[in-house]
Amino acid sequence: MIPPDHFKTLHIDIKETIGYLILNRPDRLNALSPEMLQELVEAARWFDQQPNIRIVVLKGNGRAFSAGADLKAAAGPFEETGNWVSRREQTQIGHRMTSAIAGMRAITIAQVHGYAIGGAFLLMLACDFRIAAEGTIFSIPEIDLGIPLTWGGIPRLVAEIGPAKTKELVMTCRRFDAVEAESLRILNRIVSLQALESTCLSLAKDLAAKPVVPLQMTKEQVHAVTKQMGEAYLAAAEGDMLLSVLRDPESQRAAEAYRKKSLKG
Repeated sequence: MIPPDHFKTLHIDIKETIGYLILNRPDRLNALSPEMLQELVEAARWFDQQPNIRIVVLKGNGRAFSAGADLKAAAGPFEETGNWVSRREQTQIGHRMTSAIAGMRAITIAQVHGYAIGGAFLLMLACDFRIAAEGTIFSIPEIDLGIPLTWGGIPRLVAEIGPAKTKELVMTCRRFDAVEAESLRILNRIVSLQALESTCLSLAKDLAAKPVVPLQMTKEQVHAVTKQMGEAYLAAAEGDMLLSVLRDPESQRAAEAYRKKSLKG
């Protein structure tokens, strides 16, 4: 188990029974690099070994929660490097990350501001509660990148907002704001940026004061229903599906065009 002070892309803070898991690449708008994805898995496991921590607040350092996948780290065409096992590992780490966060023993609160794009949106969706600042921007741009939405995103979204809206947000790749996200019941609450920190802390304290066993049982029951809607079935196949799509020439061209546009911005 990696000690929390050894994380390079994350910061962990503890305040009595409340833990803070902080995305800590502010110079890159907390873009989700492969290293950060792996450290998020390890951080979730570390928190699971801390019985006194009842609530974990997940937030981003700097100007945004997270701008999504690190396009610089992923730049370049798909190459048949390494063996099949290592390539599967690379394509399945995102799903393991969201599953690890969703499966944490502690109740999780996503404290969201600025941007929550792509994989960062799914990271937020894996949390039990989601509080966003006014003006926060969301989008799911995977299809514009030439890939399907993986990381367990489709079953989670269908469970949250239904099939029609899932198709719209995923297929159009359009941006949407916090007001629309709340109307879709993706968010629990919208507050001003100035009130975001105190609102999440107040919720965390309120939850931490409640009996822990029925809280955890409620979380487990809700997750069991979600899995019945298809998440468990898709988990093993998503990485292989992504490997296949990455070889498609049209998908490769779309990904390159999206990267060039995004990296210029």
